[in-house]
Amino acid sequence: MFALLSRCCAGRARGEAASCALRGGISRITPVHSGAPPAPLRTPAVSQVGRRSSVMSQVVPPILSVLPTRALVDETFQVQVENLPPGSPVTLHSLHLSEDQHYWEAYGYYFSNYQGTVSVSDDLSFGGTYTGKEPMGLLWSMRPVPGSRKGLRLRKMNVCTPMLINILVYSGHEGFRDQAPLVSVVTERWYMAPGVQRIEIREKGVQGTLFIPPGPGPFPGLLDMWGGGGGLVEYRSALLASRGYAALALNYFSAGERQSAELELKYFETAFNLIKDHPQVMPDRVGLFGLSLGSLVSMYLAAESTAIEPRCCVCISANHTYPHGLTISGVYRELSKNFHLVRVDENNHVIWRDMALAVMSDPSNNLNVGKINCPVMVVNGSDDQNWPSVESAEDIAVRMRAAGKDHLLTRLEYPDAGHLIEPPFSPHFRATNFIESITKEKVIMLWGGQSKPHADAQEDSWRKIQSFLQLHMYSSPGPRAKL
Repeated sequence: MFALLSRCCAGRARGEAASCALRGGISRITPVHSGAPPAPLRTPAVSQVGRRSSVMSQVVPPILSVLPTRALVDETFQVQVENLPPGSPVTLHSLHLSEDQHYWEAYGYYFSNYQGTVSVSDDLSFGGTYTGKEPMGLLWSMRPVPGSRKGLRLRKMNVCTPMLINILVYSGHEGFRDQAPLVSVVTERWYMAPGVQRIEIREKGVQGTLFIPPGPGPFPGLLDMWGGGGGLVEYRSALLASRGYAALALNYFSAGERQSAELELKYFETAFNLIKDHPQVMPDRVGLFGLSLGSLVSMYLAAESTAIEPRCCVCISANHTYPHGLTISGVYRELSKNFHLVRVDENNHVIWRDMALAVMSDPSNNLNVGKINCPVMVVNGSDDQNWPSVESAEDIAVRMRAAGKDHLLTRLEYPDAGHLIEPPFSPHFRATNFIESITKEKVIMLWGGQSKPHADAQEDSWRKIQSFLQLHMYSSPGPRAKL
């Protein structure tokens, strides 16, 4: 059935993904009972500059603590500095070297209280990449360091290793980069929890990576699809598996156009059934999860497929424009007829929104979402500059209401959030490098959003997505009382 292609990370077999995590310093695997998401490890850390004492000096160096220092990327942490002089200005700085060898940073300006303490969770930042009381500002406000190449995007490629974030403390505010830090701690942020299995899939023409939660299962399953950038993107699937869902990260766009729309539909149905037929998956509890183009595929499957029955759908940056009989590449060709509507902003960032809106405005180009029979969550930002996702969500709501199925629809809309709504505490990417599917040119695509509202949207939507999945994938409807 599955050919058991259980090749995990470097060794690729028999839960070797757990050993990937162990190499990062996690010393045990947390078991999980069937039907419950696993509890991730939490390991606190305290770092202190070497204490130097003498009879002439009683100065105590500052102490920096990060709790926990090892956690999943959707977990919060607490950062605190002690033993500072009361009322002293300090800069807290986070620094990360990405897998493509670019440095990312965030920083906040603080003043120690009368006890000589700074708590990022409790105190205000008076400047930097974020301001105010922002417990996770050292992560979500990260950006490339000055002088970096334009249009960068921070994405985890090897989910078997953690993101290493160095938290540093400097004296003063201005010019901190030219100083030696007073103290520092290295923190680990993981997408894949201990015990999660990573399985490469090359079966029945399907290409992807399946992530299985720890424990015997069975678990609910999710077919996870990213957008028009194409390629295999694993980190969200790894995080979903860490939260109790068998998730298949599907490579579906870079493979090129298939022979017909019918064969393309068959590809997605085959991928869905590969999850459903896995012995550690509940066959009647497999859902769809998509962003951008992936949200279109999710709705297409839920509305048009007669071979699968998704338990529920999560659609981020809603898209339901899929002219009948076309392949995905055909959809892009349809968009190209309105390519003259593509705009650029004052920074020469490319805006697709108007082009997409012209195609969507013809009702015949849109899916009949009234045929969907499973719960659907639609998530979008009101400042989406890549796709008219607000208008898409409105039309989806109208069509489902007309079909008497508005009770199946849950909508989340976030002011000043953009197109790329990712797991919480991910940096905001307003505009990034992109290879246009229509012209094949390398451009900087404008996704939209403002950093703080977008960060809030990512945190809030992820929490509500988890509740939605828990309700529809784990819970069974209870008996209804009758009068």
